[in-house]
Amino acid sequence: MNHTVAAIDLGTNTARLLIAGRDPYRQILLKRIITRLGGGFTRERGLSEEAQLRSIAALKEFALDMSHHGVVRLRAVTTSAVRDAKNGEEFVQRVLAETGIALEVIDGTEEAVLTLRGVGSILDRKECDLAVFDVGGGSTEYTLASDLQPVFSRSLPIGVVRLTEGKAGVVEMEDKISRELTALQKELAAQGLEERFRKATLVGTAGTATTLAAIDMGMEDYDYKRVNNHTMPLAAVEKIYRQLLPLTPQQRLEVKGLEPGREDLIIAGVLVVLTTMRIFGFETFKVSDSGLLEGLILGV
Repeated sequence: MNHTVAAIDLGTNTARLLIAGRDPYRQILLKRIITRLGGGFTRERGLSEEAQLRSIAALKEFALDMSHHGVVRLRAVTTSAVRDAKNGEEFVQRVLAETGIALEVIDGTEEAVLTLRGVGSILDRKECDLAVFDVGGGSTEYTLASDLQPVFSRSLPIGVVRLTEGKAGVVEMEDKISRELTALQKELAAQGLEERFRKATLVGTAGTATTLAAIDMGMEDYDYKRVNNHTMPLAAVEKIYRQLLPLTPQQRLEVKGLEPGREDLIIAGVLVVLTTMRIFGFETFKVSDSGLLEGLILGV
């Protein structure tokens, strides 16, 4: 009996496909394509035509991969860019018509829960409280978890595409991030959870966190097994930020570990990491390559 299943995470910056066998679980194919679905986003029109075409092309490729591997069940989700877009529902219908893939638009809360499931699948220590943050293209999700169950979760509008395209420069991005995180800090305090959040193990997932780990280790060829559970001190994140900031996007591509397609977005991402660590007093954070996509596949 065929137990081949698949999950798709169509994010604001990256489209990802995971195909796996079940009973027992085994990864068959993992593919990621940077499509920047949130690129050119405006309140007036929502998703740009160019971004839609890039994403649909990637999804057509994914559909062929799934057909080749005989996938019998699929869960495909999309997040911040589509749920915030004026033309989001039109895009979902267009994807179905052109690729046969039924996209499910999930909210920030479900995104955080699924991410937590994926992160928990690879952590070497998960019995302690976890403060998980998922730096996406359109939003960043923060979840306080105990025994891999969410205690508190919020989605903040500080994704790397949103910040890079919506703010004039580093000062403006940092101001926006600080205001959002200060508000989060106050909300946690109001619920009596701020101290617990501060004392939890900070875990970062998604492209910014994994890129920081890859740069920290000087990776020429990305290896998710080495990235998982890699610990980054605040000083190391600050060093990478100082290294990248004066470089042009093209020059950043020469830095080992920096994935093409992130060269203009990485500054916003590192600012989210740095500001999170500084406001809440974290000296280190642990990196997880597993996140939303892996959380999806475990439930298919």
